[in-house]
Amino acid sequence: MDFGPEFLASSWGKEFVAGGVGGTAGVLAGHPLDTLRIRQQHSTNGTAFGILRNVVAREGPCALYRGMLAPLASVSFQTAITFQSYATLSQAFDPNIKAGDPPSYKAVVLGGIGAGALQSLLISPVELVKIRLQLQRKTNEKMNQSSSNRGPLDVAKSILRAEGWRGICRGLGITMLRDSPSHGLYFWTYEYMKEQLQPGCRKNGQETFRTMLLAGGLAGVTSWIFCYPLDVLKTRIQAQSHCLQSRYCGIVDCYRKCVRSEGYNVLWRGLGTAVARAFVVNGVVFTAYETALRCMYNNSKNHAAVQTENAVDVGASKG
Repeated sequence: MDFGPEFLASSWGKEFVAGGVGGTAGVLAGHPLDTLRIRQQHSTNGTAFGILRNVVAREGPCALYRGMLAPLASVSFQTAITFQSYATLSQAFDPNIKAGDPPSYKAVVLGGIGAGALQSLLISPVELVKIRLQLQRKTNEKMNQSSSNRGPLDVAKSILRAEGWRGICRGLGITMLRDSPSHGLYFWTYEYMKEQLQPGCRKNGQETFRTMLLAGGLAGVTSWIFCYPLDVLKTRIQAQSHCLQSRYCGIVDCYRKCVRSEGYNVLWRGLGTAVARAFVVNGVVFTAYETALRCMYNNSKNHAAVQTENAVDVGASKG
């Protein structure tokens, strides 16, 4: 994609680039906790600290960052699309909005739902590869294999060879069920909490770093608690490999078998780790996004001021 001056001068371009900055910052901040969350969801027992000790002792600290390249390479683009889609849709759902005014909370929710549905198409295959990498050692032990795929491309190729495109799309439906409503709640919580923490900031755009961090963190926590049971089911569905006997035939089947064998608590396994990660990651995401957006708009204003000043100087010299 061309990030030339014309692209960056448009509001679309600014939203896109700022979303990418936020997504990258979020991945770097939260991937180790995400690895712990996935391990907890896929295990039948064990606390977060117990799993952490076991992973570090048996696989080394670098194992906490296994699978990070897949989301790092794609989440920047995915988050950029999500934030840009949200900005566009929230404006579209509030057509009578005045210039400079923030969209209504109803438009925020609807825009978030639409953005969540769209991003599901992008993130589902990425999360599939990430989950397979994060659980790679455990899967190899079950299959009595010592070899491992070296990275996300190897995993993606092996899935395509063995399962075809259907395998790559495994979990797409439940990803959409998870992300659509939760993103509506996500953006609404951020906008609402931002206004509560610093009244008037939605309109004047002068929120502080503290406001962005807290509102973003609370938005992440709220949306994750809301969708967490679906995320547990999604992890188990996407963790299935063709080499192992498939345990689940769909979302409902996965739910029934998990609850029957492990109780309802299984749907909340790893929630503490997920909540901690959600607060850190989403606080960072929104802060990086808003800061990048603010910098680009300030640069645009400064550039416009310089151009105006130069034009005045040229006119004066001609006179």
